[in-house]
Amino acid sequence: MTNPLPPVHPPLSEVRRRPARVAAVQMVSAPRVADNLAAAAALVAEAVAEGAELVVLPEYFAIIGLSDGDKLRVREEDGSGPIQDFLAETAARHGIWLIGGSIPLLASDPGKVLNSSVAYAPDGRRAARYDKIHLFGFEKGSERYNESATIEAGKTPVAFDTPFARIGLSICYDLRFPELYRALGVLDLIVLPAAFTETTGVAHWEILLRARAIENQCFVLASAQGGRHENGRETHGDSMLVDPWGTILDRKLKGPGIVVGCLDPARSDEVRASLPALQHRVM
Repeated sequence: MTNPLPPVHPPLSEVRRRPARVAAVQMVSAPRVADNLAAAAALVAEAVAEGAELVVLPEYFAIIGLSDGDKLRVREEDGSGPIQDFLAETAARHGIWLIGGSIPLLASDPGKVLNSSVAYAPDGRRAARYDKIHLFGFEKGSERYNESATIEAGKTPVAFDTPFARIGLSICYDLRFPELYRALGVLDLIVLPAAFTETTGVAHWEILLRARAIENQCFVLASAQGGRHENGRETHGDSMLVDPWGTILDRKLKGPGIVVGCLDPARSDEVRASLPALQHRVM
């Protein structure tokens, strides 16, 4: 059988592609939006100083509350609000592509939010929005998570084009569902902002990131929460840039910081030419 969700973008050969420096920001976000935006601003500036043209913030960069319901109190209308204003202004000030890992937006259900990744161009305009499709659920001993209680699931895979690469958007738990990335077609870069738990991260995080890079023969840039939060939760961290062969080019294990490296589409082309797995697909 063929993939029921064909690519929605033109062939990769029609996209202008060139090397570019990209960066992932790692944070340990708190319950206070203003504090988190200040921390994010400093880390974005650090990445720009390292030459980054594209910077990715982690999931929930603007707030990790003391309870799951805290994000409902700071949710924003689509296209309007202090978190979105911060992203647009930061992108324009530095002249970069900026991906706000995930932000809480109003959902159709008044008791929930959309967990949305929003991308901004160097002039501050919004280039793309992706609503997280797969919602995390986990229970082991006293550790329990149920995102569907406060988050409304998205429905549509999203990729967008920059002057240097085609980029596919995804968030955290999406990483476990390779069919999402197949639905996006051929990409230069997969972006994965996350707040992986320490329990699942130790077991699966690196393995899954490298697997997505290898099977899609593209770069993967993962921007994580990484440390002990005020609510007692520990996130795994280990933000990294992985190349199309599965090699980790840079990583940040714990605590706030950045990961920086070169996204070179020629490397993807080289891997695809020597091992044309994408052309060999049958299912």
